[in-house]
Amino acid sequence: MQEPFTVTGMSCGGCESNVEDSVGALDGVESVDADHEADSVVVDTAEASVEDITAAIEDAGYQVEG
Repeated sequence: MQEPFTVTGMSCGGCESNVEDSVGALDGVESVDADHEADSVVVDTAEASVEDITAAIEDAGYQVEG
């Protein structure tokens, strides 16, 4: 299942890596694609909850919108 998120605060490739590493560490996450220019993060997961993904993004220092 792919879950899209609107994420603000990312300004470069390093920010994308921070989010990808943080979310990718969650159990059940198969892939993470962060795009700072589009303010988007798409997570492919079979197990991780929206709440856990949101927390991982916010713990990395970025804001999930919506």
